[in-house]
Amino acid sequence: RGMIPPGDFIPLAENSGLIVPLGRQVLQMACRQARLWQEAGLPPINIAVNLSPAQFRDEKLVDMVAEVIMETGIDPAQLELEMTENTLMETGVEVVELLKQLHGLGLKLAIDDFGTGYSSLAYLKQFPVHKLKIDRTFIKDIESDMDDAVITRAIINLGRSMNLEIIAEGVETEAQLTFLQREGCLQAQGFLFAKPMPSEKFVDWYRFSEQGKDLRPCVQNCTLTSCAAIRSTA
Repeated sequence: RGMIPPGDFIPLAENSGLIVPLGRQVLQMACRQARLWQEAGLPPINIAVNLSPAQFRDEKLVDMVAEVIMETGIDPAQLELEMTENTLMETGVEVVELLKQLHGLGLKLAIDDFGTGYSSLAYLKQFPVHKLKIDRTFIKDIESDMDDAVITRAIINLGRSMNLEIIAEGVETEAQLTFLQREGCLQAQGFLFAKPMPSEKFVDWYRFSEQGKDLRPCVQNCTLTSCAAIRSTA
């Protein structure tokens, strides 16, 4: 069938229970790749890996993450684990302690697809997360839909007031990027910067664009290390 998108195979993996061992393999591959890029001469690159609800409910999650960090030798400060709002709220009251244990490993935590779930602000202030990721549904029509613009602006202000990093997902146009920069959102990911690519091609992409423009400052400033280009390696 060729390349099968995550939206097709991830639900099957979750329903069959394969998502837990698959998630470990993805984490291992991502961490190893980060080390390989560094060995290829690139500076330390942060890499983001999503956690599924099933993984989050696994009592061995913290031990698994710690083992992978040790096995691969990655600096935990380079690793970012992402989970959705709904995953956090569905896991139960133990979620705060679990997040604290993960944070205690030295890695970073982010809430993915923020704005589409039903997280409580009372819980949000207890979560040891460092980043909110604005869901792409708000970014898509941000130039023409006043409601999307208001919601995006509110999330940016919320994050800044709580000293959290904010990153916009699904940025595809210069106009979208301009709006976000104007509102104070300093990080973005999306096809405007790069589409998914094989890991071996990432080194060249990182150094130079197709036009020969040096993209390293853009990558560092926009945290493109969590963009689709790197997700494809996992």
